[in-house]
Amino acid sequence: MRLFVALDIDDAIRQRIQRFMEGVSGFAPDARWVRPESLHVTLKFIGEKPTEIVKQIKRVLADIRAGSFEISFRSYGFFPTTKAARVFWVGIESGSQLPSLAKAVDEATCALAIPKEDHLFTPHLTLARGGGRSGSPRWHKGDTANKNFQVLQEKLAALPTPEFGTMTAREFFLYQSELSRGGSRYTKIERFELA
Repeated sequence: MRLFVALDIDDAIRQRIQRFMEGVSGFAPDARWVRPESLHVTLKFIGEKPTEIVKQIKRVLADIRAGSFEISFRSYGFFPTTKAARVFWVGIESGSQLPSLAKAVDEATCALAIPKEDHLFTPHLTLARGGGRSGSPRWHKGDTANKNFQVLQEKLAALPTPEFGTMTAREFFLYQSELSRGGSRYTKIERFELA
């Protein structure tokens, strides 16, 4: 099973982002746009694991103690840089609780021999990936200037900074990701409450 841990987002925020995507996606027709129902805030990508490990992952995630917290969705950006953009994203603003939760998830799963993250947690919502290249936010050897998002960047520069709303995160989920020709399908397999 291909697994990850993430926060879901409120429907009202999802709808605002969907309208934004509908308004701008024509400016990057070669990009692979995320389906709005798939939007989530990734806390930890676990990867491919045998089914028998899932119970252990659920157990360590259930032991995490964290409180609910506010998250705001606003602005946008490109990974790894604007000129060599591979990923178009919406920004996330929160206090220290979101990175703390991501760290707790990382440490809990590390106890099961799942490799720890080797980069700083950068919360974002991926809206599109440019062309057939990697969707990773990190710089890769061989990254060069590309034009996948050039027209989109020009159009966005003329618009006010988008604001999509604020929500309270009260839970997080263990998801299964199934790859298909129409894009990845995500299924929640366990819910974990934030007190």
